[in-house]
Amino acid sequence: MVTQLYEKILVAIDGSDRNKTAIEEALRIARGTGSMVYAVFVKDIHRYNSTPTDVIMVDLQVTIQKLAEDALAVVRDLSEGVNLETVVLEGKPDVEIVRFAEEKGIDLIVIGTNAKRGFERLLLGSVAEQVIRTTSCKILVVK
Repeated sequence: MVTQLYEKILVAIDGSDRNKTAIEEALRIARGTGSMVYAVFVKDIHRYNSTPTDVIMVDLQVTIQKLAEDALAVVRDLSEGVNLETVVLEGKPDVEIVRFAEEKGIDLIVIGTNAKRGFERLLLGSVAEQVIRTTSCKILVVK
């Protein structure tokens, strides 16, 4: 009996142009395997909690929500023939991606990398790197 290679794929969405390659790869795999795809955007508004006024924070939340909606609309536009569910989460991106993957029984996480190097990488860290370190499922990192 042949089993399906991947039943559930999570593609992490960040709204950047560089992320489109990861989206396209996740959708290509899903078309070939008949997998369900979860396109996940994590609103990382907690890093802005030190913002001085509530008005700025509300504007920031609206802006981030618009970015999430626009990013997920791109995935929907590209997803013809794929069983797709779009999800917006809130929290620290690497933590929420891993948590969601565990809760949904994800077989494969597809995530892009912005290829930071040297000092910038040490200061900023990398969502992809943290997901790689903390998840137990397979990961495809796409440049």
